[in-house]
Amino acid sequence: MGLFDVREANKASREAQGFTMRPMTALPPAPGDDLHPALELANTLQTTPAGTADLIANPESATAWLSQRELLTEGISLGRPCATRLLDLRDAVRALLAGVIGQQQPPETALAVVNAALIAVPTADLLAWDTGRGLHRSARHPLDRATAHLLAVIAVDAVDLLTGPDAAKLAACGAPRCSRFLLRTHAARQWCSVRCGDRVRAARAYARRGMSTGARTL
Repeated sequence: MGLFDVREANKASREAQGFTMRPMTALPPAPGDDLHPALELANTLQTTPAGTADLIANPESATAWLSQRELLTEGISLGRPCATRLLDLRDAVRALLAGVIGQQQPPETALAVVNAALIAVPTADLLAWDTGRGLHRSARHPLDRATAHLLAVIAVDAVDLLTGPDAAKLAACGAPRCSRFLLRTHAARQWCSVRCGDRVRAARAYARRGMSTGARTL
């Protein structure tokens, strides 16, 4: 399957899942987001009963998200094609996370996208020199390779996450209609945020009150 076919499949998958963009306040970071940029990328699509927030929905927001995490060289902005490649990688990582958590075979399209990012460009830092620092490591890459480099960095982290010791800690948020993933900080952890936990507990309390009221009316 070519990359064009992969991108078309990912686009169709997003549409099939019916993500409706309604205004929603972005959620706080999920457990593990600070450790794995691949997990944080997957969680840029945030769906709850309140609506859906896509933190990298367009080139401007994608550029801002990457810059805030120092994944993009200063002064570089993503164009539409590069932003689409980032969305494709997010879809692939989300599919692989769901497969690991559900113990299912991963989609070949997801593997193809991640592997394409891995082999597109070397991920090692460059050796640079200037009068102030002398020889030093530099993450700066030629302008035409900057996007390929940052996608490769995220893809490498995705491989580490999916095949390393943290893979056993991966979980999907237990709150209904929440789309986020997390690393369990302890065995009892079920929610990606306090907000999701409070929502589930409130729903349970409401259900118990309804059952109690129904019993009294019998």
